Amino acid sequence: MTGDMEIVCIGNELLIGKISNTNAQWMSRRATCLGITVRRTTVVPDEVEEISAAICEALQRKPQFIVTTGGLGPTFDDKTLKGLSKALNRRLEINQEALRMVKEKYDSYVMKNRIENSELTPPRVKMATIPEGTKPVPNPVGTAPAVLVETTTTVIVSLPGVPSEMEAIFDETVAPMLRNAASNISFYEKRIYADKILESNMAPIIDQVMLDNPSVYIKSHPRGVESKPHLEIHLSLKALESEKPKEKLEKAASQLARLTAEQGGKVFTEIQSTD
Repeated sequence: MTGDMEIVCIGNELLIGKISNTNAQWMSRRATCLGITVRRTTVVPDEVEEISAAICEALQRKPQFIVTTGGLGPTFDDKTLKGLSKALNRRLEINQEALRMVKEKYDSYVMKNRIENSELTPPRVKMATIPEGTKPVPNPVGTAPAVLVETTTTVIVSLPGVPSEMEAIFDETVAPMLRNAASNISFYEKRIYADKILESNMAPIIDQVMLDNPSVYIKSHPRGVESKPHLEIHLSLKALESEKPKEKLEKAASQLARLTAEQGGKVFTEIQSTD
């Protein structure tokens, strides 16, 4: 299916709860806003077999894009490219273009007096050792290049795990590909808030509104407590601008507000809560 994507996040620190998976949240939001459907996010440890298995399983589902994040650095636990190599059945090799990128970065660090020398030590060369037939992608913020490869069905991009680096490469390299794949379809959304109605009483209202507005997806999110219900209602759809998506959202939101009022609830367009 075109216009869809899977995310594979790599790192023991994610699985033990040391850090929050903000990369997945950020990428999901960016991809969605670009008109792409994110089908799945997978989190795996820093283990070659697990990384390879996650990529192979994603490839079997044939998404248009797979984006991995984490595990491209110089340390022993950075194993993403070994996992990618295994998944693609390609050997790892020192890529001269990637090596040039790494060397230029360390040269610049020396010029800025951040480090003493730019010697290409084994850990530094490791960041330029990528699966054969893949393409290094410049990292405008950090040192390790990203890696891009196109299979017969899927574009795979491996990004660093450092958020600032991941975001910079995503916006510079990945976002244009996603925008092109979305074929001018964009994501539109609207949030409204409802008081004085339980989520269980809101459920049939949402069902009715979605039935009457089949292009609009509606999801409720409780923000209060049972004794004082306060709901966020999120309405969204993907459409061409010519299909008047904003009008469709407004129509659905108006119907939802009317039906909610009939059940004794009250709807707001901004965050607030009544007594």
